[in-house]
Amino acid sequence: MDTSAFTNVRAVMGRELAAYFGSPIAYVFIVIFLMLTGFFTFSVSRFYEAGQADLRGFFEWHPWIFLFLVSSVAMRLWADERKTGTIELLLTLPLTMGQVIFAKFLAAWAFVGVAIVLTFPMVLSALYLGEPDMGAIAVGYVGSFLLSGAYLAVGSMTSALTKNQVIAFILSVVIGLFLVMAGWPPVTDVLSGWAPRWAVDIVAGFSVMTHFASIQRGVLDLRDLFYFVSLIFFALFATGVILHNRRGA
Repeated sequence: MDTSAFTNVRAVMGRELAAYFGSPIAYVFIVIFLMLTGFFTFSVSRFYEAGQADLRGFFEWHPWIFLFLVSSVAMRLWADERKTGTIELLLTLPLTMGQVIFAKFLAAWAFVGVAIVLTFPMVLSALYLGEPDMGAIAVGYVGSFLLSGAYLAVGSMTSALTKNQVIAFILSVVIGLFLVMAGWPPVTDVLSGWAPRWAVDIVAGFSVMTHFASIQRGVLDLRDLFYFVSLIFFALFATGVILHNRRGA
């Protein structure tokens, strides 16, 4: 990325971040996210009762929490721009479509990243219980950040499909649910009852659960990293194709 492209991306990203943190909805999102992660970790997973100095019970809920909350962040990325007509204003600036898509995605990702970082009291709780593997916890946070990016990219794609934010949200949740369920053990167990093993492995390979599970255990495999990066870039590329085809619609 050359200097001018970097400047363009940074300018749009700054505009988007200012819009996020300038709205009370952003703080409501962060509060709800922190409350849900705390509830599922401490009440459902019984974090203290388990007496284990790790955060597996914390990370295992992220695919489900992100499914709805990250989709709610992504639904406005393009639906709102198309509804208000500001997308045309954006595209009259000396910016390429790719730069705008990437900048808006990075801003949303940074916003969700702030919410993830604010869960640091979970780490303090693990330290209180004993001597956790901080490397595994760090890898778990990297995995959660990548997972949120994948959901955001999918949400960006569905937001580009419609001017209605609710429809964009529902589409994002449906696609995200498929990506979760495809590798969820209860689903793969059912499939293995009638489908050949190779077919089950292919279906599971498309799932965020399959790739997030190993990261959750503290193992950052290049195949898992490649999966999330590929999913993000594919969804953002699809966003560009959709916006190009629907430009002016």
